[in-house]
Amino acid sequence: MAAVKFTLNGKSQTVDVVPQMPLLWVLRDTLGLTGTKFGCGMQLCGACTVHIDGQPRRSCGTQISAVAGKRVTTIEGLSPDGMSHPVQKAWIEADVPQCGYCQSGQIMTAAALIDKPNAAPPTDTDIDEAMRGNLCRCGTYQSIRRAIHLAAQMKAGKGGAA
Repeated sequence: MAAVKFTLNGKSQTVDVVPQMPLLWVLRDTLGLTGTKFGCGMQLCGACTVHIDGQPRRSCGTQISAVAGKRVTTIEGLSPDGMSHPVQKAWIEADVPQCGYCQSGQIMTAAALIDKPNAAPPTDTDIDEAMRGNLCRCGTYQSIRRAIHLAAQMKAGKGGAA
């Protein structure tokens, strides 16, 4: 066991766990944050995506020791009220989810895309590249792309939900 200190959703956090434990299991089992989902366990599906220092990362394949001293943001910490980030608003407005299982990982990946500083609004190609590897069994890819375009417009102050 080792004490690992990091910032989780804006707050200092210390956990005393096996250093090789996947971040996903620390979040879900040790800290009780169940918004980040287990999908494949092999970093292939994207259901477990979180931000580490602002970059989307698969938490199932990231050892807790690798986040020591870093900032980790989960779906629970993306916005203060759980629905005010432009991507979250756009997801609702575009009615993206069906079963919803992959959605937290999809949202976290999309948020990292539109939150890049000084970035131009993403093209379809930008979105496809950023979202590659985020799997949706329900096949909502077109709705996801539409929501990301809408979120980018919201972020730029050009429309969408209030």
